[in-house]
Amino acid sequence: MRKIFLFLAVLYNSILLSQTVLTTYPLDLKRIRENDQILNFENNSTHEVFVFVLYQGNFTVLKYNSALFLTDQFTGPATYFEDRSLMGYSFSEDGNPTLYWFSEEAKNIIIVKYYFESKTSKALKFEYPVKNQFIVTQYQKDNSFNFLTQDKTEPKLILYVFKNGIVEEKVLDFSPFTFSDRKTQPQTFNQILTENPIGKMEPGEYNPLPKTISKTKMYLLSDRILLTLDQNVKKTQLFDINLNNLEIKEKDFVQSLAKKGARSSNSYYHENKLYQINANEDELLFDVKDLDSQEVLKSIAVSKNDTILFKNSPLLIQRDNYSPKELKTTAKFLQHLAGLDMGISVFKNKKNLFITIGGISKATNQSFDGFYYPDIQTKTVFFESIWDKKLGFTTEKQQPLAVDKIYSFMDKHKEVALESIMKFKDYSILGYFDTTTKQYTMLKFTDGYN
Repeated sequence: MRKIFLFLAVLYNSILLSQTVLTTYPLDLKRIRENDQILNFENNSTHEVFVFVLYQGNFTVLKYNSALFLTDQFTGPATYFEDRSLMGYSFSEDGNPTLYWFSEEAKNIIIVKYYFESKTSKALKFEYPVKNQFIVTQYQKDNSFNFLTQDKTEPKLILYVFKNGIVEEKVLDFSPFTFSDRKTQPQTFNQILTENPIGKMEPGEYNPLPKTISKTKMYLLSDRILLTLDQNVKKTQLFDINLNNLEIKEKDFVQSLAKKGARSSNSYYHENKLYQINANEDELLFDVKDLDSQEVLKSIAVSKNDTILFKNSPLLIQRDNYSPKELKTTAKFLQHLAGLDMGISVFKNKKNLFITIGGISKATNQSFDGFYYPDIQTKTVFFESIWDKKLGFTTEKQQPLAVDKIYSFMDKHKEVALESIMKFKDYSILGYFDTTTKQYTMLKFTDGYN
């Protein structure tokens, strides 16, 4: 995953990786252990920032105000966390945080609320029907903690929403709908999700190619979830899920028809538009459609003999962790792309849309003397495109995102441990334990050149 963020750092090696130290806090960690964890997170109502540190059988919770000044803290024994991983957090109306700890072995969640006023905590256990469901993903939204499960036999997703000490179960029933595989043969909803697990896209953030090549994507909106299925190369099957009344509406967005037939296709949702791509060795087709009307807002066709006029970077190929190399022709780019899992990512800053189009090779197994070993060699091809907000092409050069700088910083600084990244205001924060200075540090990173 990390190398994808490093593309720009490799291409633009003149980046000044300057960053601002926001705050530090001494931590007495003699050595890092397997179960040690640090997580920083924001109360979306008060914009206070909390840092939870689990280390050597104890925990410390740090509370910062919106200006990132330390205002409160408390420490205690890690009574409830043995052999558990931190799933997420929520905030009650009283402003106190609640953390959720999952055990793979016990198949349950320990819910711990921390009271800063009394420097105490209270724990509850949540049992979900593990025999019938398995966890798909989890996320925070509006200070609530949400985790999504899939029914093992029925075409249903179950969303559990935790807030203010109450859990609400929402069943999303897909039984009224029909599904098909790549060859347009009938397939069940559960078969599709088994072959193409749901990938959750992070709202308002750059989602890199390793995430966006997923054929099944989930997008979080206000009181809605969008679920897109792209296992059928001829169309994107989109489900608009209303979380208030649990109504599910289906829309099919047909892919543009390639002369030779698409070998790979995918889509990406961004701000009420669906961006669709499909390709073979001879051509690349790219459409932008309005989500409500399904009107085509922009349509681009590029043949192997054309120059891709809307690219703002070279056509690049990267193998494993080696530096990217330039592909000189569109034909060579399409030849590589057609055999890969293709994806598209769209990200917006205050001025422009940043679009990445590319593909990544599938992992395969190699057999030696009767034993199977994963083939971890990967091939990635991609290019970047920068549009204005009216979907017009620009000639601007891609500038590094804050996340590019963060991953480059971590690669160059081996003292970084137990790292956690969060979006805060209009910048990103890297929080980590500095093994040299023995302190927790928060650094500020912004988009663009410094």
